[in-house]
Amino acid sequence: PVSYNLQLLVTSLAIGSVYGLVALGFVLLVNSTNILNFAQGEFAMVGAFVMSTLVLNWGVPYIPAFVMTLIVAGVVGVIFERLAYRPMKQADIATYLASTIAASVLMRNIALKIWGPYPTSFQEPFGMSMVQLGSVRVRPQDLLIVAFTAVLVVALYFFLFRTGTGKKLRAMSQDRLASQLIGIRVLRMGTLTFILASAVGAIAGVLVAPIYFVNLDMGFIMGLKAFIATIIGGWGSVPGAIAGGLVVGLVETFATAHISSVYKDVFAFVLLIVFLIVRPQGIFGEKVADKA
Repeated sequence: PVSYNLQLLVTSLAIGSVYGLVALGFVLLVNSTNILNFAQGEFAMVGAFVMSTLVLNWGVPYIPAFVMTLIVAGVVGVIFERLAYRPMKQADIATYLASTIAASVLMRNIALKIWGPYPTSFQEPFGMSMVQLGSVRVRPQDLLIVAFTAVLVVALYFFLFRTGTGKKLRAMSQDRLASQLIGIRVLRMGTLTFILASAVGAIAGVLVAPIYFVNLDMGFIMGLKAFIATIIGGWGSVPGAIAGGLVVGLVETFATAHISSVYKDVFAFVLLIVFLIVRPQGIFGEKVADKA
């Protein structure tokens, strides 16, 4: 039925927006430090656990808990930068990638010690209420995710391409040494980038927490789907991250509903393979010719 497919469309847009938010963390780091952080999904997992603890266990109201979660995420970003990135800044790319993978495993095990292995159910702030849009009834949380993502992507795009700090971050990714020579404090800029990436990841975790159970696996799954979204959208592109996330969400949701839920996580990889064959530079990527 049309109404069922419209319902799936709204759901897919919400899930795709979450993937896009996590992908924005990848893009932030690519546009500043020119590196790939395989622990990006764990920032979302930590944000979801912190938010659920503050609201469910400590009784903190939703808005203050959200602000406190962002503060915690910023601290996690600083710690991650100091331990997993800064000591490796002169290492080769393989060493750095191994460092981020090790950091991801460490964060997951710390979360296991703090919150345990069992999933947590986090009630959305709107309760069980639904919003009627024509013939479709949607969750307010889905609309909140889409709206929040739209505002955040515009803000980040403006920050990266229209502010002095954003331009410094992008210059640093192009040539770190030249950036130092013209007075850019690259270490400080690197720390700022990881704070932003961690905060964006935590926001994604908080937004998706009421839809799925908060669990230790959510970071890995979200990070993997976001990585695919980053490639599909165009490496390093802010609008591409969101577009890639939406495409992954649409394909995953509709394929799961109309084909099979057993292969839910497979559809994203099939989509990635198709894009790598048909348009390897991604939706917003620029085609670069190889020199003979």
